[in-house]
Amino acid sequence: MSSKTKIIVLRMKEIIYTALFIGFAIVLIMLFLFMFRPKKDNISGSTADQTAENASSAAPASATYVPGLYSSPIVLGSENANVEVTVDRTGIRSVSLVPLSDSVETMYPLMAPSMDSIAAQILENQSLEGLEYPSGSQYTSMALVSAVRTALSKAVEQ
Repeated sequence: MSSKTKIIVLRMKEIIYTALFIGFAIVLIMLFLFMFRPKKDNISGSTADQTAENASSAAPASATYVPGLYSSPIVLGSENANVEVTVDRTGIRSVSLVPLSDSVETMYPLMAPSMDSIAAQILENQSLEGLEYPSGSQYTSMALVSAVRTALSKAVEQ
């Protein structure tokens, strides 16, 4: 019986490269775990709730306005658009987004439908209270409501 003894020669260079590779793999796995761990939903929910509360507190239902056309700018990347609110003494008469160029409509396809939905609710309620945002464009709607709130704050009689 002859047993063939195998001698393995490890070079120090190979051991160092292997240790560095294993260390790099561990750091990379930890980085992925940190980056892709689940986020807490209550953080974004509280921001949405705070924005909705701010929107509802801006224009009381029984406000008296100075008649006119009031606008508030929205910066959309390199483009600008204005939210225009037309009021008379007793209430809000129209809410629109102008000028909505083709490039803005292409780059921000949710702006026009969100504005239409919000404008209809504002004209019906004559207030920013109790607005329901479309499910796919909540943050777009909140930005538009913020601009409407700014325009209405200019129109409220002091």
